[in-house]
Amino acid sequence: MKQTAPASVPDTPAASPAATIHAQIYGRFRAMIETGQLKPGQRVSSLRALAEELGVARGTVQVAFDRLLGEGYLVARGPAGTFVAEHITAAPARARAARKAPVASDQPPKPVRPAAPRFATSQDATEVVIESGGGAPAMLQLGVPALDEFPRKLWTRLMTGLVRSVNTLNRPAPFGYEPLREALATYLHSSRGIDLRPAQVFVVPAYTAGLELAVNALELRGGKGAWAESPGYPPTAQLLRRLGLPPLFVPVDECGVDVEYGIAHHGDACLAVVTPSHQSPTGVPLTLQRRVALLDWAARRGAWIVEDDYDGEFRYRGHPLPALKSLDTCQRVIYCGTLSKVMFPGLRLGYVVVPESQIEAFEVAIARATFGGCPELMQAAVAEFITAGHFSRHIKRMRTLYARRRTLLADALRAYEPHGFRVQLEDGGMHLLLDVPDDRDDIAMARLAQEAGFGIHSLTGWRRGKPGRRALLLGFTNVATQAEAERVVTKLMRALGEPRT
Repeated sequence: MKQTAPASVPDTPAASPAATIHAQIYGRFRAMIETGQLKPGQRVSSLRALAEELGVARGTVQVAFDRLLGEGYLVARGPAGTFVAEHITAAPARARAARKAPVASDQPPKPVRPAAPRFATSQDATEVVIESGGGAPAMLQLGVPALDEFPRKLWTRLMTGLVRSVNTLNRPAPFGYEPLREALATYLHSSRGIDLRPAQVFVVPAYTAGLELAVNALELRGGKGAWAESPGYPPTAQLLRRLGLPPLFVPVDECGVDVEYGIAHHGDACLAVVTPSHQSPTGVPLTLQRRVALLDWAARRGAWIVEDDYDGEFRYRGHPLPALKSLDTCQRVIYCGTLSKVMFPGLRLGYVVVPESQIEAFEVAIARATFGGCPELMQAAVAEFITAGHFSRHIKRMRTLYARRRTLLADALRAYEPHGFRVQLEDGGMHLLLDVPDDRDDIAMARLAQEAGFGIHSLTGWRRGKPGRRALLLGFTNVATQAEAERVVTKLMRALGEPRT
């Protein structure tokens, strides 16, 4: 008979007293699951029982449980109750080992050393992705935030005040503006579940600069290759080739990148580049079971993982998923984030979070880098934007706005379902997938759309290997009204040769 978990939850390091109540409940349940105090398949207390025992509102417990359900720690089985997920097996050993490690809080962990725009015309070629710039974005452009809703007046006020300071006009600090590094460390701890110090944060111009920095710092050039997701963001594989790391393509399914396939076919790789929170481009999150398997592989192999968290803030059902880096007790994950997709593309600011043991290696690599520093004035403005609370409010507002705009575009597209077009919505992201009729070539369709002024891409053009699902990738963030959604969709379908509905 399955045992029911106690309603009261003991204090653990996963939640500090300063945390919100629902965050404490979430953190304590997660810690009990990871350490094995709650067993796979074990039934946990009901919302009502736990709320009564803790003396909190039922809604507070619901928020914590929704997050645990969304991350795969718990499974809801209707009237039977809520249970610990059956597949959680490897996480407890790692969590216990991490908590037993005798590392003082003011000392870095022991270093861990690694082992030594033309469109495709075939299934095995990938599209060249060129980001739009110099004016308004193309219609349905991927990866461009809602430019019409950015708080320009507030940003102007911040910039005007900072430009009066001589320091912001000086040569930028090579590792990043210190107040920005501090602000990002605080933000990532609270929003993405990453424990870090500001010294682990390095500011870079873009994701590609961050990936290149990681390869150089970890001395991976000429290695046995790197996992690249298929389908996946084409510039990743292109950059890996230029850096002397052959991309080793690993398929993606409904659970994210197929870690078991990667280990079986490319187990001796030195690097894996993944998008676990919102896979690019399919949108599926990497399951907890596969996250654990990926981390275990990296620890055993002495390999590294680059986590590209390009739009993890935007999740429309449940709480944003924690970063893979938050589970990284073996110090094998390099976390790459961007500010340009959250704020505006012209910012050209990203950041890299590295393990404590690799800080010095990254500092040396930056000293040798060719991309140079990022403008200090921009960094100072972003630092103030974050510390004053504007950043969190902006993300919350955009999350609500994007959910509405996504619905507008999806509703307009559904009028073409009788013609074989099917809208696929995942839980987050800044684009949606439109499955095309079985007899249509999505690469050719994307070419026709781009010739008509659209910034969309084909799913096949982002895949390597065997043919698979055919779909178009459509950005929805700049579709402001229902009338605009219907107008844009009508123009797109006309470009694709589809009759009006």
